[in-house]
Amino acid sequence: MKKSNLIIGLLITLSSTVFSQNTFTLSSNDLGGEATINEVFNGFGCTGENQSPQLSWKNAPEGTKSFAVTMYDPDAPTGSGWWHWLVFDIPVNAKELVSGAGNTALNLTPEGAIQSITDYGANGYGGPCPPEGHGLHQYIITVYALKTDKLGLNESTNPAVVGYYLWNNTLAKASIVTYYQRNKK
Repeated sequence: MKKSNLIIGLLITLSSTVFSQNTFTLSSNDLGGEATINEVFNGFGCTGENQSPQLSWKNAPEGTKSFAVTMYDPDAPTGSGWWHWLVFDIPVNAKELVSGAGNTALNLTPEGAIQSITDYGANGYGGPCPPEGHGLHQYIITVYALKTDKLGLNESTNPAVVGYYLWNNTLAKASIVTYYQRNKK
């Protein structure tokens, strides 16, 4: 009886320790299950507001020296997906990107952060705008905890190169997925 009580006590202690650990988490006050007209691109036939969503993160792993944020559509009919947003060299003390931070003219990103070129051919945020009638597309927004304070890239760096540097420097990442479809008119 004492042995089984000891085992049960150890299991309870172990499970409470495992399940109470803080995990690296990304959240948004703006996003729900589907993107809205606020986030949708304004161009390519879409008439949205092209406003990047508010994002916040917590519980970065030990050793984190900076952050990066990306938004990617794996469902784009390109053979390689579509990069909608790439922000890197976000200082380690930053825990949020405010709504609209993807508009480079507003200077709303933390000091030192770089927004590189997207598949739209422009810097900053470019919202969802899938082809008409192509069905639901998923938009994966990811925050990366990085082991370096700077990637050594600039605002002209293409998404594939940014992705390679992120892959080489990631300690942890957390994502939110939102969806959007454009119906035929």
